[in-house]
Amino acid sequence: MKQMTAVQLKEWLDQAKAGGHPAPVLLDVREPWEFDVVHIPGSKLMPMRSIPARYPELKRDAETVVICHHGARSYQVAMFLEHQGFSNVINLYGGLAAWSRDADPAAPTY
Repeated sequence: MKQMTAVQLKEWLDQAKAGGHPAPVLLDVREPWEFDVVHIPGSKLMPMRSIPARYPELKRDAETVVICHHGARSYQVAMFLEHQGFSNVINLYGGLAAWSRDADPAAPTY
């Protein structure tokens, strides 16, 4: 299972904005109320419980970073997606808590 830190993801997104490497799909698997509190701009909300029914909406070969609050739910979803044949899935290590702490201190925490 590939993982990346919040700082690595921020660098990737900054490079994509500057016209570098394309941005990944940001798949947020938290609950809607959590997403409303804080999310990374451009994220697609698909709560963990909906993944078995909704994963066909995703492209199997797209670089996809899976996001949750602390990294546990996203890790489980990333493993599920890998088992469904997804080849470029990355877990955000530490989740949105790490994002708020290390990459975007202005982002709310909960």
